[in-house]
Amino acid sequence: MAAPEPDPGRAPGTGSTPRTTADTGNTPGSAPDPGPEPLTVPSMSAGPDFVLRPWEMSDLPLIREASLDPYIPLITTIPAPYSEAAAEAFVRRQWERAATGAGYPFAIVRSRDRRPVGAIGLWLRELPEGRASLGYWLTDLARGQGVARAALRTVTGWALRDLGVPRLQLYIEPWNTASARIAEDIGFRREGLLRGWQQVGDERRDMAVYALLNSDGPVDGRAVTAH
Repeated sequence: MAAPEPDPGRAPGTGSTPRTTADTGNTPGSAPDPGPEPLTVPSMSAGPDFVLRPWEMSDLPLIREASLDPYIPLITTIPAPYSEAAAEAFVRRQWERAATGAGYPFAIVRSRDRRPVGAIGLWLRELPEGRASLGYWLTDLARGQGVARAALRTVTGWALRDLGVPRLQLYIEPWNTASARIAEDIGFRREGLLRGWQQVGDERRDMAVYALLNSDGPVDGRAVTAH
């Protein structure tokens, strides 16, 4: 699992392409900056076996399953202990992230039975500086089946090719060699170690940073070109 973007304040076709330049402010007499545009989270295939789609209230069983994992609640806002009210609030936060332009949160769903098995997000907080981050998690039963690789490859290619994001970043704990291998297989390069980068549970933990540039070459056999 790659650490998701921290939730700022506990905080769905295709939408407009996010802007990659910062608004430097309003000139005297100009209209106030309306802020980031709402985003529409698309549904898209992640290979033959999985689909990425917006979060739904029908995903509460996935949240319940994730709440029992020893690690997922430490790096996300999945509620632990679980309650239906807290789970519904979690889903609403995902909707709010898209509505406020903060990013694209996806549920990862198995095609054959429509069962949600995890989540992946593309977070745009630093897009004015030309970069975005990715994070994902899977429930225990979905691990080791190529789910993370399929989801990460799909969102990575879409972000670079269709949205034109110049730089994508992943933050992975150094012990998590499985996630590091997946990132490297897709083309991410390890750039260094960020000491005490993120609060995980009761402690600050180091994170290795992996990055992939739009100019690095093809993802999934298709060229990526910034718009």
